[in-house]
Amino acid sequence: MRALCWAGADGLVVRQVPDPELRNAQDMIVRMRRSATCGADLPLLAGRIPHLAVGDVLGHEFVGEVVEVGPEVRRHRVDDRVVVCASIACGACWFCRQGNYGCCDNGAPAATEPAWGESAAGCYGHPARSGGFAGSHAEYVRVPYADVGAFTVPEGVSDDRAVFAAEAAPTGWMGAELGEVAPGDVVAVWGAGAVGQLTAGAAVLRGAARVVIVDDDDQRLRMAARHAGAEPLNYRYVDVLAELRERSGGRGPDVCVEAVGMGADRRGRFGRLGDGGERPTALREAVHACRKGGTVVVLGTWTGVVDAFPLGAVLTKGLTVRSGRQHGQRWIPTLLDRMARDELRTEHLATHRLPLERAAHGYALFRDRADGCVRAVFSP
Repeated sequence: MRALCWAGADGLVVRQVPDPELRNAQDMIVRMRRSATCGADLPLLAGRIPHLAVGDVLGHEFVGEVVEVGPEVRRHRVDDRVVVCASIACGACWFCRQGNYGCCDNGAPAATEPAWGESAAGCYGHPARSGGFAGSHAEYVRVPYADVGAFTVPEGVSDDRAVFAAEAAPTGWMGAELGEVAPGDVVAVWGAGAVGQLTAGAAVLRGAARVVIVDDDDQRLRMAARHAGAEPLNYRYVDVLAELRERSGGRGPDVCVEAVGMGADRRGRFGRLGDGGERPTALREAVHACRKGGTVVVLGTWTGVVDAFPLGAVLTKGLTVRSGRQHGQRWIPTLLDRMARDELRTEHLATHRLPLERAAHGYALFRDRADGCVRAVFSP
């Protein structure tokens, strides 16, 4: 089959790789219909993540149709159209039973020497320490724990809408839930990419009085205003901290969400690397902006240590800091229902639709934010 493979730092190539096969009774094979780029792929593409090997298949957000099921798969059958959670979890360990699927003990069985003290859930298109599961930018994908991680897409929900239920939408929903956004709250979100926009939309659905989204890309900010109901704030033209205080009664936002991560955006100030580690510019600003006693939520992808994190401000202001990899299995059914009722619309995020053969070009557009790209979506 054809697949998009890593070819070294900033290199991608579509090549022939072996077709996936069932390895366990709970596996199934899915024929990819849509597969989307994600900001979490950019550190991999740039060669910043250890253990990624030349030839590894990238991608982890996808929707497809079932072509083969293992003997213990009960919820799916051949020809079902499914969206697959990007996080791979067993559904049976202590963490999964608490609904914390991103912390699964068994999702990454091939992981050795975990970088974070303990192993966590696996992820498609990541190196061996995250399970070594082949990615979704391919004609076919093996789906382990199929009854736990795959969900039937309702009739009437397009592939371009459903593909964002794999990770971007549940991550955004988790951001609003971790922040415990309540009616009347003022919420600020850093980053107007797909996750930032969907976080803002989730905060609006939870009743926030004001949701402000911070970025330097006017097109993305206009999109967030139009589709998520957020108030745009371009940090190039205003004092962000002063403006947020002005919009929150002088206190600062109740909830501040960082949806930028280590950032491979080559133009802006957000998340560039420093000599002492990853430089969390947006996260530092979120800590300083948040009101006393408020909550800061970290959604962006971080891979190691960060430089100059303002822990003193966290302590002095009495802030709650929450984070985590998305527990999509918990929220995807609800999000698909909202998509079916037109309460959650995500297809506008698929700004560029390309065949798999042009996936390398799609990633270049996405990485550089060229031609207004928010997400590139591939089809076989």
